[in-house]
Amino acid sequence: MEFRPCIDIHNGKVKQIVGGSLADKNNRADENFVSEYGADFYAKLYSSKGIKGGHIIILNAADSEYYNADLQQAYAALAAYPNGLQVGGGIAAENAAGFLEKGASHVIVTSYVFKDGKINFDNLKKLVSETGRERLVIDLSCRKRDGSYYVVTDRWQKFTDVELTAAAMDMFAEYCDELLIHAVDVEGKARGVEKPLAEMLGEWGRIPVTYAGGIGSYDDLDVLKTLGKGKLNFTVGSALDIFGGSLDFEKVCAYK
Repeated sequence: MEFRPCIDIHNGKVKQIVGGSLADKNNRADENFVSEYGADFYAKLYSSKGIKGGHIIILNAADSEYYNADLQQAYAALAAYPNGLQVGGGIAAENAAGFLEKGASHVIVTSYVFKDGKINFDNLKKLVSETGRERLVIDLSCRKRDGSYYVVTDRWQKFTDVELTAAAMDMFAEYCDELLIHAVDVEGKARGVEKPLAEMLGEWGRIPVTYAGGIGSYDDLDVLKTLGKGKLNFTVGSALDIFGGSLDFEKVCAYK
């Protein structure tokens, strides 16, 4: 169980947002924190601590007026910490190699490998041929519907027909090095982890999994450690003091 830091970029700035509030229309989101620093500041901080496996997430759509500004922030972070960070948001077979060349250790994909709510195996295989399985992270961020967790795409706005189950994760594990899973309904709220999801992920554990969403206290870390059987890496965003929260960055870095 290791800390995986994040750099979320929206409208050209490093932010912490409420995940479920993100909308392409008018480039809006409910903001918890907007940083005065660029993404490279956080990349250098993570590098100084030797923390690998953190993720940069570009939150605007590729056709947004802010997308190029987001890209410049992401590139600056990758240059500041070569091979130390993963990057996601708008990843496709056509641009994945470019991010790796810019210094990403892995690229993170969701929407590109789904079409009309179903898995697009042609795109998934095309992407793997560009990156290699060992440099691909599949983001299976999910929301609850009818008592089950379903993968959501397009910046967490669209439900797919893919239920997040052990069998589904087994299948995706054949194509990637890691899974990244945001519990979108609690993302950015710092009110506790999505316990049933954490327990399910902890029962699985076939390849590395990073859980993100809802961590707001040190007790939440203990809960995640117990439910995840010590197997889950974790992300803390809004609750960290470096993003305006109350949890000490140094203490979270040291948590095992």
